[in-house]
Amino acid sequence: MIFCDIGNTNAHLLIKERLHVKSIKEFLKLSFDEKVYYICVNDNIKSLLHVRKNFFDLEPYITFDTKYRGMGIDRICACKAVNDGIVVDAGSAITVDIMKNKKHMGGYILPGLTAYNTAYSSISTRLQLDIDKDVKLDKIPKNTKEAISYAAIKSIKLIIKNSAKNRKIYFSGGDGEYLAGFFKNAIYDKMLVLKVLQKTFDVLKASQGD
Repeated sequence: MIFCDIGNTNAHLLIKERLHVKSIKEFLKLSFDEKVYYICVNDNIKSLLHVRKNFFDLEPYITFDTKYRGMGIDRICACKAVNDGIVVDAGSAITVDIMKNKKHMGGYILPGLTAYNTAYSSISTRLQLDIDKDVKLDKIPKNTKEAISYAAIKSIKLIIKNSAKNRKIYFSGGDGEYLAGFFKNAIYDKMLVLKVLQKTFDVLKASQGD
């Protein structure tokens, strides 16, 4: 069997305990003989998967107690993996959620690093520069590329730091490992969401007596 977390940019697949990351375009070209248990936040892709007989959407079987409205299923799964701490899923958008004693306290959404690039480019052609992940955050920028990189990365770092205080921060997503490097109390787990999908399947299977 295969477990799959399908986002807006990439699909993360767990195949025989190994993680594979494919772009959405690559993913749609793949064929699967095995059963695929998935969640998907991309509505266009989700409508295509419903007609594939060996694809099973796990979202209806995933429950989550929160007063927050409008949480994506991938974000819900990331939070369900953590009892206490800050949960950061750094993908196309960066979601930050606070978990306390298995209870979701709320959270917020930041643009992902790629989205910052797009935003700057929409302001001026002079800002059509890729964000430099190696920019020094302890020095005042001396050129435009450093300036946009510093502002984007430091703003993300500081708002997460302010939310976390001394609590552990659990990172996942494409830029999760990079952002985790800024925090001593960080844990990067690329399998955070997929582990919840596995657990959901195990509970479902047990309830059906299989």
